[in-house]
Amino acid sequence: MMNRADFLTTKRPYHGTVPPDHPEVLLFDANLQEFAQKVGYISCLETSGKLPPDLAFKEIEALWTKLQKTKNAMGL
Repeated sequence: MMNRADFLTTKRPYHGTVPPDHPEVLLFDANLQEFAQKVGYISCLETSGKLPPDLAFKEIEALWTKLQKTKNAMGL
C-alpha cells in the first residue's frame, strides 16, 4: 500500500545491466534519482517565488557535491 511519502518520492527501476562485480551501480542509480527529484523540488520552489534564487543555487550545489562524493567513494 502506498502512503503520501511514497507518492512524493517515487523510484524507478534500473533498466541497465548490472555487472556482477559492480553492484554499487544500483546504489548510485538510486542516489542519482534522489538528486534529480530534489533538484526538481528546489527548482519548482524557486520558480514559484517561494525560494530565493541564490539559496536555490546553493542547495543544488550542495546536492551536486554530495552526489560527486558518493560517486567517488564508490569508485565509479
